[in-house]
Amino acid sequence: MTEDHQLTYALALAIGAYMLAAGLGGIADRSRWEAILAELTDRPGLSFIAGIVTFALGVTIILIHNDWSGLLAGFVSLVGWVAALEGLVLIAFPKPLYDLANKLVQPSLMSAFMALTVALGALLILLGLSGAMGAG
Repeated sequence: MTEDHQLTYALALAIGAYMLAAGLGGIADRSRWEAILAELTDRPGLSFIAGIVTFALGVTIILIHNDWSGLLAGFVSLVGWVAALEGLVLIAFPKPLYDLANKLVQPSLMSAFMALTVALGALLILLGLSGAMGAG
């Protein structure tokens, strides 16, 4: 297995763990996500810092893994690009992003969105682990 593939599996595992934790957290306590969103919306400095962190993480993924050679590699790279763009939007024009997020935390969409996040996170963890185990 090449070093590129190992990085893809490691990043899939990390992104999957994040998604699984975020999704389970949203299922367990939807009001927490509503409070986080309200705080980000009401505190421009916090929103700006969140944008910087999101942008930095996205650019880091892009710089170390801009690989579109396969489905998993492409998905990992896509996550990096989406995070970088999301970070820029949070820095420059956060309101449209918060308007979308407010729609997603509505009860009718929140459960489905969190279930999808958990499922995708679990799948990425499994793919990441299967690749990591295949390397050894």
